[in-house]
Amino acid sequence: MIEAGSLEYAHARLSARFGNRADEAAWRRIETIRDIGPMLDAVRASPLAAWVARFSADAGPHAVERAMRAHLRERATAIAAWMPPAWRAATAWCAMLVDLPLLQHLARGGAAPRWLDDEEPAHRDALFAFLAVAGVEADPDRLGRAWREAWQRQLPERIGASGLLAEFLRVIDAHFAAFADPGLVDGWAQRRRLQACLARMFRRATLDPSVAFIFLALSALDFERLRGEILRRIAFPRLPLAA
Repeated sequence: MIEAGSLEYAHARLSARFGNRADEAAWRRIETIRDIGPMLDAVRASPLAAWVARFSADAGPHAVERAMRAHLRERATAIAAWMPPAWRAATAWCAMLVDLPLLQHLARGGAAPRWLDDEEPAHRDALFAFLAVAGVEADPDRLGRAWREAWQRQLPERIGASGLLAEFLRVIDAHFAAFADPGLVDGWAQRRRLQACLARMFRRATLDPSVAFIFLALSALDFERLRGEILRRIAFPRLPLAA
C-alpha cells in the first residue's frame, strides 16, 4: 500500500487527475454552445464538472467568481495534504495565487469587489495580512515577487537551482515575460503553448515534488479558460462565439 504523505502517494493521485483532464474535443464541445444553461450541462458531463458544482445557470458573475476561486484554492490545499511534510507549506501557499490580481488591485487603491464580502472571514483576513506584510504600497507591481519570495522561503532546504523545479520556474517566467510584451497579439495561443509544455513536464515528473506545482499551473490554465467562457456568456449573452 502506498503511504499517504509520500511522493509516491502524491504522484499517484495527481497522475490519475492528470489523465482525467478535459481534452480539446471536450473543450470544443463546451466552447461551441451559446447559451449558459446547456453550456454548463456540457461542463458537468465533462472532467471539468467540479469547477461548476457550486452554482447554477442563473448565478451572477460574482457567485461564479467566488465559487471557481474557492475550488482552485481547495485543490491546492488538498494536493498539499498528499505531499511529504517538507513540501506541504510551499504547496499550500499556492492557494493564494488566484488572489494576487485582486491584491494588486487593492494595493493600487482600487475598490474591493462585492464578492469579497462573501468570502470566508479567515481567508479574507489571510489575504489582507499578506498584503500588509508584503510591503508593496509604493510598488504594487512587486506583489508577485513578494509572493514568490515567501514561497521560496517555504521550500525544503537544499533545493538547488537545477532540476525540474528550476526548469518549471524558467518556463513560467518566460510565459509572463511573453505576456508583458506589447507585441503579443494572441494570448490564448501563448497559453496553449504553456499548457503543452507543462503537460510534457508533468509526464517527466516521476516521483519529483515539482509534479504538484506543474499540476497546479495546469489547473490554473483550466480555471482561466473555463471562467472566461462562463463569464462571457453571463456578461455578453448576445456576443457571437469564436469560430
